[in-house]
Amino acid sequence: MKRIPGKTKLVTRDGYNKLKAEHDELWFKKRPEVTKIVSWAASLGDRSENADYTYNKRLLRQIDSRIRYLRKRLEDLQIVDYSPQQDGKVFFGAWVAIEDEDGEELRFRIVGPDEIYGEDGYISIDAPMARALLKKSVDDEASVETPTGVKRWYVTAISYQGPITDD
Repeated sequence: MKRIPGKTKLVTRDGYNKLKAEHDELWFKKRPEVTKIVSWAASLGDRSENADYTYNKRLLRQIDSRIRYLRKRLEDLQIVDYSPQQDGKVFFGAWVAIEDEDGEELRFRIVGPDEIYGEDGYISIDAPMARALLKKSVDDEASVETPTGVKRWYVTAISYQGPITDD
């Protein structure tokens, strides 16, 4: 199987389940609905002037394209589950809180590139910030190259049980 350039094949169990659910929703529910509409619209005759047919045929192609992508990607992904040996250090799947010298704080979860879309507070393991934080512990410093120069961040909290809160 060809590797998608620049994309890590890692995924959290939650991320894998979401991608699988999206595939199943498209394949078992959405595609059959749109196929019925296309068949109905095609039965009306002249397809060149039939907006229902044209729109839904395009939608069906988009659905089929996404299903093909998900099938290839799901078989290629490697699920990474939490391991107690990870405690105390930043690894894949960790929720991390960091702070810079000015007191600006960021909180996010480090996940696979397929998991970041539509999710606030998630960054890809391929992002420079995530790469800089790997294997760091609380109070460790991480330097990240930014367009304005190197920025230093300090790890303030790490969790594998759920998002870090102010509690």
